Amino acid sequence: MLAEILEQYSDEELLLADGFDEAVIGIMSDFSEPRLIYSVKKCLEILMTRDEMSDIDALEYFTYNVSGGWVGEKTPVWCWDDFE
Repeated sequence: MLAEILEQYSDEELLLADGFDEAVIGIMSDFSEPRLIYSVKKCLEILMTRDEMSDIDALEYFTYNVSGGWVGEKTPVWCWDDFE
């Protein structure tokens, strides 16, 4: 998905979340700068698999270190998807 988006938006500077390429599910292109959309579920799965975190540790790490910051108009969008 990410490769397709980068190809289609090759003239745009998109902000990537390091280590979460497989969690990209789309792009938001409203009236502001285009921003990548990440699946929170997939981000948490990456942390649990790659970094061997528990589900609670992954959620805490993600909310504090990944999604908790604003880095300008190109800040990625975090889609809280598929939660029970």
